[in-house]
Amino acid sequence: MSTIVSMNYLDLSSTAFFLCDMQEKFRPAILYFNEIAEIAQRLVTATNLLNIPLVVTEQYPKGLGPTISSLNIDHAALKQEKTRFSMFSLEVENLLVQNSIKKVVLFGVEAHVCVLQTAIDLLNNGYGVHVVADASSSRSLTDKLYAFDRLRQAGCIVTTHESVLMQLVNDKNHEKFKEIQKLILPLAPNTGLLA
Repeated sequence: MSTIVSMNYLDLSSTAFFLCDMQEKFRPAILYFNEIAEIAQRLVTATNLLNIPLVVTEQYPKGLGPTISSLNIDHAALKQEKTRFSMFSLEVENLLVQNSIKKVVLFGVEAHVCVLQTAIDLLNNGYGVHVVADASSSRSLTDKLYAFDRLRQAGCIVTTHESVLMQLVNDKNHEKFKEIQKLILPLAPNTGLLA
């Protein structure tokens, strides 16, 4: 399998999920925050069900508060405070190497700042990046939509949570399929992608 094809394909053995800065103080400012938080919870729950490493960051939590309480991140492999916009750090890189991670599913806020800079750092370090569009947002629709364009241009796969989860279970006979199906069966909220 070629490198390009293999980076496009998600599998359980070499994938990690990155939850970027879903913090309480962002709630009033970020477009569709509650809706992307609902999708983010589906993804976070899936990491626990499928035993996928979860990396969580909080941007300057002293000023911006903690990760929202509706996201159960107790099982996160790494939770890290940061002031840099990118999630990529020595600790994160060590976790990826130790777990033989080749691809990252990335989601959160803001799409045009922390998500974008994290994706670029991951790409520059040889990782495949899948950005979950319906679980990511910004303060403005312009920034959000142009961020997704920029991410595609850089080489990311811009996708949806349901597509990610179905690719990871890959088969209706997967032992966790029914549990994942329960996560995605409720109609996903409008997250402003077609606005």
